[in-house]
Amino acid sequence: MPSSGKSTLGRRLANELHYRFVDTDKSITREENRTIAEIFAQSGEPYFREAESRALHTIRPGDALVVATGGGMPCCHENMDYIKTAGISVFLDISPEILAERMVTHAAYDRPMFNHYDPELIDKLRHRYELRLPFYTQADIIISGPADEQALLRELGNWL
Repeated sequence: MPSSGKSTLGRRLANELHYRFVDTDKSITREENRTIAEIFAQSGEPYFREAESRALHTIRPGDALVVATGGGMPCCHENMDYIKTAGISVFLDISPEILAERMVTHAAYDRPMFNHYDPELIDKLRHRYELRLPFYTQADIIISGPADEQALLRELGNWL
């Protein structure tokens, strides 16, 4: 989900593992030379989901990477299947209430699907969470609640 900590925790985890960190949203914006909000506005969500899938498939199994995907990436184009074959998947299970709080606190982030001023933000996040949960729960590792890189490293220890 957006604001679950994928990029922040991913960057820290990559540092601990001495791996390279890749944020697929940043890769897409660099490739497209426009923001995610601009991609959504100019080309639509289906185009963005295709761009996500293309970005994902540049990652090869065995690469020494920690990858932060966009929150919708596992839910489209059989991407979750590819994620699971390419590496170890992690779901950061954060409640919609905490996600909304983080989105309001960090309002400058590029979130085309969620407006931090929207009085229905929590309801919209809950709805999106429920829709995405069947994909997210396919992850190899599920961390519920806030996590840090040490907690994630402990969980990863069984997989590495």
